[in-house]
Amino acid sequence: MRAFPRLLLVSSLTLSAVAAWAGPQVPVLTLGAQAVSTGYELDGVVEAVRQATVSAQATGRVSSLLVKVGDKVRAGQVLATIDDRDTQSGVARSQAQVAQAEAELANAQAHVQRTRDLRQQGFVSQAALDVAESQFKAAQAGRAGAGAGAQQARLAQSFTQVTAPFDGYVLETLAQAGDLAVPGKPVATVYAPQPLRVVVQVPASMGAQARSAKRIELQVGDAWVQPAAQQGVTAADPVSQTLTWKMDVPVQAAAQMMPGQQARVRFVGGTAQRMVVPQAAVLRRGELTGVYVAGDKGFVLKAVRLGAQHGDTVEVLAGLKAGDAVAVNAIQAGLTGAQPTK
Repeated sequence: MRAFPRLLLVSSLTLSAVAAWAGPQVPVLTLGAQAVSTGYELDGVVEAVRQATVSAQATGRVSSLLVKVGDKVRAGQVLATIDDRDTQSGVARSQAQVAQAEAELANAQAHVQRTRDLRQQGFVSQAALDVAESQFKAAQAGRAGAGAGAQQARLAQSFTQVTAPFDGYVLETLAQAGDLAVPGKPVATVYAPQPLRVVVQVPASMGAQARSAKRIELQVGDAWVQPAAQQGVTAADPVSQTLTWKMDVPVQAAAQMMPGQQARVRFVGGTAQRMVVPQAAVLRRGELTGVYVAGDKGFVLKAVRLGAQHGDTVEVLAGLKAGDAVAVNAIQAGLTGAQPTK
């Protein structure tokens, strides 16, 4: 009689252990065709519409770089200076040539005036007056040439200062103090914060779908907005086989973006009937992509081929049929003893 409670206790422990070893109950979803959008989403890059890479226009060493990335600049502000000792010498030389030409012009003017007076009094010949007038005209031409040379020297001197073309911000610096500057070598990149655009590369195979899309939307934060304007290039890049689409960002939305930022672009098309499963139902292990389908003895892993994504769901192109009961959570369905439940 005393052994009966022990037997009951052992049976209770055994039943508890069996219950503890029971697999998880995993909800399933019965597949069927659903209406999904035929559009698709791509990643684009935010660019500034007004962006310029300023370059050196003179040869010499970069004396100083006066800005850094992120600095706000004004139109005409000096961004960098180039060693200008050579151009300073050119300015001084041209100024001396101007002074010499002015002195020669003053002398020629006085001489021609005296020659005219003497000609009126009959003391010199007409030939002497012609020579004096020719010398005066030559002196005038020499003064004009010296003035042009001085202007050119001052222009060359101005090229030793690299300035901002418009109001904006420094996106990138491409030179440092001590670097050798030559005409055409980039020094810095400046951009205006407004307006902005999103540039996306659309695969050439999807170009027809992009052109036939009902509308195009840009993701700004958690919201989707339509671009202020859009433009698609009809010719494909021969290397990447993509089409470039440019979309202007609305002013209010552009305040939340910056150049270089990634932006999601959605081409919204019509609707079509497709079989879709939740993203959590898909198991990806290396090259294997599959889902767990409910059977008589639990779950069976089946390989599938997936299509376009639609938010938290993804299209199933092959491997399943309508009516299959798919586990909504592939991780739980893969556990030992997992059982389907509706």
